[in-house]
Amino acid sequence: MTLVKFNPEKKNNVLLPGFNDIFESVLEDNFFSSRRMSNVPSVNISDSPDAYHIELAAPGLRKEDFKVNVERDMLTISTEKKTESSEGDKSYTRREFNYAAFTRSFTLPESADVDRIQASYQEGVLKLHLPKKEEAKAISRQIEIR
Repeated sequence: MTLVKFNPEKKNNVLLPGFNDIFESVLEDNFFSSRRMSNVPSVNISDSPDAYHIELAAPGLRKEDFKVNVERDMLTISTEKKTESSEGDKSYTRREFNYAAFTRSFTLPESADVDRIQASYQEGVLKLHLPKKEEAKAISRQIEIR
């Protein structure tokens, strides 16, 4: 049995020299790499005794761009933004379209009070405040030791 050492630095296949270079030149092009990136914003979720808190990082949007829906126990945050820029006169020398959209869905716990959810958008962060139902709030009290 012969062991063959893997060399990640060697890009060319011995049997097909230059084969990988063809694909790397195409796939590393800016046109393809910018479209492969995910446009789903990051989320922070925290829990306090009275409520759940969701913070979604989405800079460059306006509060009008967001749609926040609750259906049964599913909270859905989505947005759709189309921008269009052009250079030149009526005979276009260059025209660019840009379309960005995302949807994030979260399953809500039974303890969340969906009727009192509040949302605000400030400085590129969408903040949602999900109050807990009264019966779900943790009651804390000091226990006397005898």
